[in-house]
Amino acid sequence: MMHYPKPPEENLTTLVEFVLLGFADAPRLRWFLFGLFFAIYMVILLGNGTILIITKVDPNLHTPMYYFLGNFSFLEICYVSTTLPRMLLNLATQRRNISLVACAAQMCFVLILGATECFLLAVMAYDRHVAICQPLHYPLLMNPKVCTQLVTGSWISGIPFQIGQTIQIFSVTFCGSNQINHFFCDIPPILALACGEILVNEMMVYLGAMLFLFVPFLLILVSYSKIISTILKLPSATSRAKAFSTCSSHLAVVGLFFGSSIITYLRPKSDHSTEMDKVLSLFYTILTPMFNPIIYTLRNKDVILALKKLFCK
Repeated sequence: MMHYPKPPEENLTTLVEFVLLGFADAPRLRWFLFGLFFAIYMVILLGNGTILIITKVDPNLHTPMYYFLGNFSFLEICYVSTTLPRMLLNLATQRRNISLVACAAQMCFVLILGATECFLLAVMAYDRHVAICQPLHYPLLMNPKVCTQLVTGSWISGIPFQIGQTIQIFSVTFCGSNQINHFFCDIPPILALACGEILVNEMMVYLGAMLFLFVPFLLILVSYSKIISTILKLPSATSRAKAFSTCSSHLAVVGLFFGSSIITYLRPKSDHSTEMDKVLSLFYTILTPMFNPIIYTLRNKDVILALKKLFCK
């Protein structure tokens, strides 16, 4: 787990606001970055919004897999909207101040939605496991009631822990600078401003990472190990190719999201770099939501067909 060097315990003050530095170290790229991130935000809204619509209106997509995909697309819209609008505002106005309450709220939403994404990706892996490994029992095991329960559980399971963790982090004493070297209020750069002992906070971060990153990731690995084992036993090469194609999109999103998240929160102290934090954060907060509709559209014939029907109308 990462540890940040703490500023000297002097000049203790009660902070009422922070300054999100974001990309302040590249002032000449200000408007280029604004245009780039604005375009990315529009792509995310349009792409994920389109998937959300077609999974609702196209009867052929009224299956558990697309029910989960629709929820995932809605989640991506919510997730990116907790960070990108504030980043765009900071780039456009150069006013980087954010109140302590707003910062805490942003962190809380990022953590809750991040936990939801981890659980939902695990649910989607379980859905593929049942569909491929137990096809005859699939309609029974993945009936509408079970699907609703799985999605609801994914959305609410992380709320109590993440609210508690946010309250705990913002209960510490801050000293020295109020400048957050990041583009949103994330745990590591906030703890870097804390004074006194923060071992309990660091242990809570580690516990949260284990619960909401490692556990779902391990469940996904178990599901896909069984899926791959089943696929390799299929007699037809065509059947194997079709089965792999239904899973490859999900695996791409899993790798992108979990890979960058795990490296961010659990890489060794010796490898720590604030600039690297920003780059890795871009992957799981912005690039994953952007690539999600692209990956699922390019690799899924049902989605492509539904898009053709939607736009032809």
